[in-house]
Amino acid sequence: MASYFTLRPWAPADLPSLVRYANNPAIARYMNDQFPHPYTEEDGRDFIAMAMEETPINIMAIEVGGEAVGGIGLHVRANIERKNAELGYWLGEPFWGQGIITEAVRQMVDYGFRTFDITRIFARPFGTNPRSQRVLEKAGFVLEARFEKTFFKHGQYIDELIYAVRRP
Repeated sequence: MASYFTLRPWAPADLPSLVRYANNPAIARYMNDQFPHPYTEEDGRDFIAMAMEETPINIMAIEVGGEAVGGIGLHVRANIERKNAELGYWLGEPFWGQGIITEAVRQMVDYGFRTFDITRIFARPFGTNPRSQRVLEKAGFVLEARFEKTFFKHGQYIDELIYAVRRP
């Protein structure tokens, strides 16, 4: 069972905890290159400002014990992909293995289908990240595709997996 957490909008006061938990190579290794490492206060300020400008809110903080310890977002696509949204998430390492991120994904999927005009939510975990694959499976996502060696990170090619869930 997941420890108690809340999904809520990001706020400027989250900067210290954001930098503390995001500045971790164990997290950055499974994120795209827009997620920097090292993760600086300037990176955090830029991210919080960007997350706060969207209406409706599409990027949430994961709060545990009064502090932001991770993030989760839905990015609605455009053009012919406009009925789809890409899900991304991360969680501070001290909170891994407690069921938090699986439940956060479930809540974000529910929020996404209630809030946005979409019929499919997908995520693209690295083939080298079995924990994230398991999170998605436990949250009801189905593996739709595996593309061999499409991602390039830290000098190596990595398989791209596509998991998705459809509007009920």
